[in-house]
Amino acid sequence: MKRDLIVFGEDWGGLPSSTQHLICRLSQDRKVVWVNSIGLRRPTFTLNDCKRAWHKLTASGQSSNGSPVDASHQSQKTTQPENLTVVNPSTLPAPRSTWGRKLAASMLRKQLVPIIEHAKLYNPIMWTSLPTAVDVSDQLGASSLVYYCGDDFSSLAGVDHNTVAQREKDLVQKADLILAASETLYTRFSNRHTKLLPHGVDYDLFSTPAQRAQDLPDNGKPTAGFYGSLSDWLDYDLLNQTILSMPEWNFVFIGKPCDAALSLKQHANVTLLGPKPHHELPGYSQHWSASLLPFVDNAQIRACNPLKLREYLAAGRPVISTPFPAVDEYRSYVSVVHTASEMAEALNTAANTKPNPQQQTAVSMHTWDARAKTLNAWLDVL
Repeated sequence: MKRDLIVFGEDWGGLPSSTQHLICRLSQDRKVVWVNSIGLRRPTFTLNDCKRAWHKLTASGQSSNGSPVDASHQSQKTTQPENLTVVNPSTLPAPRSTWGRKLAASMLRKQLVPIIEHAKLYNPIMWTSLPTAVDVSDQLGASSLVYYCGDDFSSLAGVDHNTVAQREKDLVQKADLILAASETLYTRFSNRHTKLLPHGVDYDLFSTPAQRAQDLPDNGKPTAGFYGSLSDWLDYDLLNQTILSMPEWNFVFIGKPCDAALSLKQHANVTLLGPKPHHELPGYSQHWSASLLPFVDNAQIRACNPLKLREYLAAGRPVISTPFPAVDEYRSYVSVVHTASEMAEALNTAANTKPNPQQQTAVSMHTWDARAKTLNAWLDVL
């Protein structure tokens, strides 16, 4: 009989994270209590932060099993598995003081223990993607602890770095298994319990021919596209120079834009489409001329293993990227560029390139199902 799971992750149904992909598959033969995000930083006095903090402090209850959960940003439509219970805890986000940490842990314990007991979990394993959950790791009846590290929290934007770094240090010491999503993250941990678990891909979704999205520009020009978080880790100087030099191209961006991304609207050949449901993305990436990964060079990007890299490759269209470690595995199929002129050259080459089945084959074995099979074996020996 497989052990059940208590999972601390982001809000269920939000961005299509690796944790959600993996837990969806693990829940096929394990019961799961999923705890929505408990935060990685203290809120500021901005309107958005105040609203989110109030929501976290006043949240109460859990969703019914099997109900559909949709994120407000529409990046993914996720059907909640039958074996998975989602909890919206009331908590203090990322407290810094010892008193605050004890209070937050006490709040979580009082809310979660009755739900866990009601779920009748079998010898549960606690899984956390958030270092801030370490304070409650020994209070929920779990006899094993898994830390899934998908980001370099010491450089991740929007995080209380000192607070999270200390929690991560505590978590690494306590964890029975550490899962690193990239080679860069893997080398950070000398712990003998660390294993490399790169991101997978929903290969069938992205490789099966999809109907062209109706709002994709159809003016006879080639199109370069990007989907994902339009945040400060994109190289907007590179993008602006490239876009300005290529008026004969369309540039399409899918996602919720930050202020810097909104500045791209100054170009007549740029279209910002906003967020799209995850399952609709192949209708874009299979039909534009090239997929873009225009990242800046910083510690966060050097540690990342973006899900969209394998999704782009599975879609079969040319991929153009700035250099970062996770792309090295696919150098044979990715045009790596450093300057706007190199990106323009790669785009012009891509405009006359047919879909490449070889690059699709290169990721066809790296499915989320395959990753979950490997992970299941590791969890079974804890």
